[in-house]
Amino acid sequence: MLLARCRILAQTLLLAGACTLLAGCAHGGGTLGYYWQSLRGHLALLHAARPVPEWLAEPDTPAPLRQRLELALQAREFASRVLALPDNASYRRYARLDRSAAVWNVVAAPPWSLTLHTWCFPVTGCIGYRGYFAQEDADAEGRRLAQQGLEVSVYPVPAYSTLGYSNWLGGDPLLSTFIGWPEGDFVRLLFHELAHQQAYASGDTRFNESYATAVERLGVQQWLDARGDAAVRQQYERSEERRRQWRALTQQTRARLTAIYESKQALAQDWKALAAMKSEAMQTFAEDYARLRADWVERQGVAPQQLASLDRWVQGANNASFAAQGAYDDLVPAFMALFAREGRDWPRFHAAVRALAAAPQGERETKIRELNQP
Repeated sequence: MLLARCRILAQTLLLAGACTLLAGCAHGGGTLGYYWQSLRGHLALLHAARPVPEWLAEPDTPAPLRQRLELALQAREFASRVLALPDNASYRRYARLDRSAAVWNVVAAPPWSLTLHTWCFPVTGCIGYRGYFAQEDADAEGRRLAQQGLEVSVYPVPAYSTLGYSNWLGGDPLLSTFIGWPEGDFVRLLFHELAHQQAYASGDTRFNESYATAVERLGVQQWLDARGDAAVRQQYERSEERRRQWRALTQQTRARLTAIYESKQALAQDWKALAAMKSEAMQTFAEDYARLRADWVERQGVAPQQLASLDRWVQGANNASFAAQGAYDDLVPAFMALFAREGRDWPRFHAAVRALAAAPQGERETKIRELNQP
């Protein structure tokens, strides 16, 4: 019994990702070290987590945290009752961490492609990112990949999912790394992570992340409609408008980079020209972002410090960062279409997604393409 539990731990508690999910048993260099840091990091996080009612019962729990934990319980109940997301132990405990992120993800891509480098695990299949509980470990992995000629991005992740496999240990907890986010953003992250426990296609990062992103966008809108808080809704709508503008800009840049890379065979004898085209696309992206940023600050009154993470993203933008973002966005329209096709019925929608996840990858991709057609 103990051995069986240890196997489950080794295969599932090493899952980490932004919203969301990583881990398992890696193939390649540094495997044992990766296992150890993952197991140690997750167990430390679980040890720090306590049931939300205990935090609420303590008289010295700060009022802002108390209010947010009460909100979390309401959002957790809404997720299961209205959105048909799993009703289990996850996100019913809270852990205060002494760091700014739950994990740090490493992503990589070749210099002439937006195809993510992958790591393969027996539970999750091959996925396009790898998570570390210490930033220095993530940075070290990033340097190793860069030495292989890959473009690398290392970025902080506020939460991750173990796909529900750790529920027997108390479930994935709420974390101090995102508990203080604005209500709309906090709730959508919660819905995103729970979606990973509802449906998961082994080895298909883009499918999994796009599905969870569709759930968060649809779910948070229903949450805001049900809550009826005009101030919260207005704050979220302003934030969502900026996200839409950001997505449009990055999608445009990914399309331009894809076209450049698809032309590399024709330009095989002129790599200098290809590099110049890539450099120009990246420069145009940075200039377009600068204009967008100025509009947000000047017209919308966004404080510059609120844009610090985006500023860093733009400064370090490369194939890896663009490819990773595409995994969260590219298939969202297909899942939106599927939700409409299923009559906006959440149980039917999740069942349809699980059926797609269970289908062979070729068949799944064909059906997704059909859903994406106007």
